Amino acid sequence: MTVRRLRRQGGEPWYDDAAGRLVRPYTVSNGRTRPTAHLDLLTMVMATGRPPVSCQGPDYAQVLGLCGGPVSVAEIAAHIRLPAVVTKVLLADLVDCGAITARAPAAVSAGPASRTDRALLEAVLNGLRKRL
Repeated sequence: MTVRRLRRQGGEPWYDDAAGRLVRPYTVSNGRTRPTAHLDLLTMVMATGRPPVSCQGPDYAQVLGLCGGPVSVAEIAAHIRLPAVVTKVLLADLVDCGAITARAPAAVSAGPASRTDRALLEAVLNGLRKRL
């Protein structure tokens, strides 16, 4: 690895967290890209209180620490700064060893209350565009 890769555009070196994660995401999941359990980004997970026997390591500990209360897969992926698919693999491993439980998001009924309000979505989109 050359020193230039670890320098910013202005020539200043990157230190600690500024340099980013030193381990590639696929090594965290042992090269696996498919979780053993079906997990959606909206799936809620929560720790069971049972210590994991087979899921050891800092990444598993970090994920498990975030599961104290109900939290979504998307939130965990954002907190640990890993791709969603890698997060799903870690969470599926923790589900398999009984350290966490996963609950699929509730299905939305097909009634009129479940229809999306187009005006609301357009207002949100316009607000987001103004911020950029």
